[in-house]
Amino acid sequence: MKRLVPILLLLAAPAMAQETNYHEPPAALRDLLLAPPTPRVSLAGNGQTLAILAVQDFPTVAELSQPELRLAGLRLNPRTNGPSRASYAVGLSFKQLPGGAEKPVTGLPAQARISSPSWSPDSRTLAFALTTPAAEGQAGKVELWVADVATGIARRLLATPLNDAFGSSFEWVSNSLTLLARTVPAGRGTAPAADASPTGPAVQETGGGRKSGARTYQDLLKTPADERLFDYYATAQLVKVQLADGAAQPLGQPGVLRTTSPSPDGRYVLVRAVHKPYSYTLPVSSFPQRLDVLDLSSGQVVKTVADLPLADNVPTNFDAVPTGPREHAWRTDAPATLYYAEAQDGGDPKKTAPVRDKVYLLPAPFSGPAQELAALPLRYAGMSWGTDHLALADGYRWADRHETTWQLDPASTGQPLQVLFDGSSQDTYHNPGTPYLHRNAQGRPVLALGAGGQSIYLFGQGASPEGDRPFVDELNLQTKQTTRRWRSEAPYYEVPVALVETTKKTPELLTRREAVDQVPNYYLRPLASKGKSLALTYFANPYAKFGGSFRKQVLHYKRADGVDLTANLYLPPGYKKTDGPLPTLMEAYPVEFKDKANAGQVSGSPYSFTRVSWASPVFWVTQGYAVLENATVPIVGEGSAEPNDTYTEQLVSSAKAAIDEGQRLGVVDPSRVAVMGHSYGAFMTANLLAHSSLFKAGIARSGAYNRTLTPYGFQGEERTYWQAKGVYDAMSPFNFADKIKTPILLIHGEADNNSGTFPIQSERFYAALKGQGATARYVVLPAEAHSYAARENLLHMLWEMDTWLDKYVKHGEDKPAQ
Repeated sequence: MKRLVPILLLLAAPAMAQETNYHEPPAALRDLLLAPPTPRVSLAGNGQTLAILAVQDFPTVAELSQPELRLAGLRLNPRTNGPSRASYAVGLSFKQLPGGAEKPVTGLPAQARISSPSWSPDSRTLAFALTTPAAEGQAGKVELWVADVATGIARRLLATPLNDAFGSSFEWVSNSLTLLARTVPAGRGTAPAADASPTGPAVQETGGGRKSGARTYQDLLKTPADERLFDYYATAQLVKVQLADGAAQPLGQPGVLRTTSPSPDGRYVLVRAVHKPYSYTLPVSSFPQRLDVLDLSSGQVVKTVADLPLADNVPTNFDAVPTGPREHAWRTDAPATLYYAEAQDGGDPKKTAPVRDKVYLLPAPFSGPAQELAALPLRYAGMSWGTDHLALADGYRWADRHETTWQLDPASTGQPLQVLFDGSSQDTYHNPGTPYLHRNAQGRPVLALGAGGQSIYLFGQGASPEGDRPFVDELNLQTKQTTRRWRSEAPYYEVPVALVETTKKTPELLTRREAVDQVPNYYLRPLASKGKSLALTYFANPYAKFGGSFRKQVLHYKRADGVDLTANLYLPPGYKKTDGPLPTLMEAYPVEFKDKANAGQVSGSPYSFTRVSWASPVFWVTQGYAVLENATVPIVGEGSAEPNDTYTEQLVSSAKAAIDEGQRLGVVDPSRVAVMGHSYGAFMTANLLAHSSLFKAGIARSGAYNRTLTPYGFQGEERTYWQAKGVYDAMSPFNFADKIKTPILLIHGEADNNSGTFPIQSERFYAALKGQGATARYVVLPAEAHSYAARENLLHMLWEMDTWLDKYVKHGEDKPAQ
């Protein structure tokens, strides 16, 4: 295999493309990046066992460069018939709560790659997928494994490989003795040749005035050969597997099975299968699909619930939906009742309609007509089930970011709606919290009830002017009175994770607690009192060699139009005010709002632990920079105005306010400030350089710079190019390449999979800059998607950024890069 190296395009005289070796950044940046990852945890449904999963370190670029098929919005590794880009756990242990010792699970193969952990309803067994990479002369595969809590032993359950093309390729049946798995069909033969000679042209056609616009998607089918490959790798056989011995019984016929969900009583399975005709402009989520209910004993079809056509005429508005029934699922608190929603406005939120969606119930044996449960004035957004007489329905409206939760009695279908919560999704200060769901005996999520079934619990972020203070409330559904049971207290940032039933009269609370100098760990504490908490995990601080933490100061300041803004300020270790102002790196990501007051609300906590991810700007405090991280950039459009109508003006004003505040504090040198961003933040970076002279340099990673290439909407913009040409043109930094005089470093993943951020965005923007004589450098990271992963690429990215900042910001060179 040819050694992979980054491709660099340098804009100098003469400008040329060249291949270079990988470089490594200064040791401090390297050590920060490679600090050991913190384990993940998974709590058993009964709250008695914690699975602790050691997290995979960064893969190598060779691992990331395994064969990959990009089909219908999926990315598949043909050697394993699973996802080509996954984050794996590489170790597993169990801990009995509250005070048991952590015990490693035995029986796993060396270099285990674990994904999709799933607890059995009785909490005695953890099932998971285990990926075996391809080896010399041997294909890789994804297998179904289980680990027994009592013995701590793991074993392979099923010899037939899983078909993990869609992920989550297995589900527990409620008896905890059986699983359903989607497997590679027996005897499927060899894969179609990806490079076979074409049998004819690929043709698409439209007509008759039928509108079928779509947002800009990646990795779509392009040819009949792609369709054959998709069918080969996506077709699966559903099997019923016995936990005791791995005996497997096929159910139904092979098909492109997106999801398979057993009913809570274990008698049926809902199968969602994709079928032709496929689309070359939409991903698999919009393909035609048939929903069948199968008998779990015989595998026979009991009921075809729906056969839905290709969803290619859905309006591009964010709360537009297809016509016909959608979002079918099992009611979690009933033995075997399906529910679904159906639009009453043709799926178009722009139409005037007193009822947007209706929710229907279809109980077993599925022979009668569906029963109307509720008629919603907003778009349906989900259900939370509790009892025969309690359910919650959510609805939303994108235009003004409005959301409502209604309380329903499922036994009285068609009753008037009873509003439980109502407000703006962006008003975080008044967010009541999210109803807490726990696992019932069938392993399904249902509302956790208190006060003899009269109350529910709410877990909230607890946004406030002093930062997030998560909470747990108990809401009496009869009186509508709320009692605060617990709230995070300084100097910690503590998040509720689960309510745990113990021998005590009231549930205890499992939390994840951290502080500025304490890595997140898990604790068990009383819910009804301020009793002492019990530490459950002791994860090590990955930054011990750096003093244990990076201390931040949350800045509060105002934009020229009065909107409140915040930023996290990090300063080099040992910095003193007498050291004077510093070269500065500012990082941000714009967010759209419909209300100025909501736009100014504070998010985040001053007490949280700073984990330096690969995308973070905090690396550069080790190099003597002040860092303004997550400087808020709200883009506001109130009333009939849309946020992006004045995008560039608000963008520049927000950036200037951050720099001014840093200068006022005496820590930011306004003549030596760089701006960086990733994705929409890269788009922001290019626009700031095009429309201001605030910065000495810019770093833009994996962005989109020409909005005519995303004509059916982008980010929070739902208008099409033809509806808002002026906005699209004014927001495209590509159109202002001749105005960009500040050095800009462009970085892009070679295999970007994000909607709208095709690598051609950076390619053409670089070409425009080159043609206008700008100072620019374009780096293509081999095999990387929108989020970067490979160790060599990440180290090289840090080197590129550090070199750019050192040259154009710290030392202030103005000449083009060499």
